[in-house]
Amino acid sequence: MEAKARGKLEKSMVADNESGKGVLSEIRTSSGTFIDKHHDKIVRCIEERIATFTFLPEENGEALQVLKYQHGEKYEPHFDFFQDKYNAQLGGHRIATVLMYLSNVRKGGETVFPNAPDPQTKDDSWSECAKKGLAVKPVKGDALLFFSLSPDVTPDTMSLHGSCPVIEGEKWSATKWIHVDSFDKPRKAVGCKDENANCAEWAAMGECQKNPSYMVGTDAYPGSCRGSCRVC
Repeated sequence: MEAKARGKLEKSMVADNESGKGVLSEIRTSSGTFIDKHHDKIVRCIEERIATFTFLPEENGEALQVLKYQHGEKYEPHFDFFQDKYNAQLGGHRIATVLMYLSNVRKGGETVFPNAPDPQTKDDSWSECAKKGLAVKPVKGDALLFFSLSPDVTPDTMSLHGSCPVIEGEKWSATKWIHVDSFDKPRKAVGCKDENANCAEWAAMGECQKNPSYMVGTDAYPGSCRGSCRVC
């Protein structure tokens, strides 16, 4: 998976709470790229295993996002459910997240849940960041599943989570976000009209190339910014 991502990495962004667009922020300092669903046999196998693991349909998942964290890079605690009115329009809120660890990290890089009860006893092998809540060490081959919504589909505040700074080594991971409804649901393209007021700005920032599944579309989903991306 790392090999598929190398050479395609871009600085990671976060969703602005007002506009929903991706913006650079010191909250998140990793680099990443998306790998389209059904990209090849390996990706298809991973997606099938995630569906079996989570009991959620493959079609509800987004494309895999591969992330690289170097020394000092991190992602401050955040929620995976949306806090803007735009992103939830496709597939609804994110209900579950699967974090797959693609490398070992000598120290740091833990996933920490600051709001969750923490029964762990932590020694010096844990970073100070990881001691601020329930935490999981990145171990190559492991996968972490957590839910962002409660069974009644209300936001679960205990799902607040972050990626602790890498202290020694390098961290590679892959993220699969899963929605309450189909993320692949076919939608009829209406000419070249954009479906989001921010499409032109996103296109100017290069999102047509960085996030083509959403902007331009796939065989199943025609894309929300086809006009601004000039594909029709």
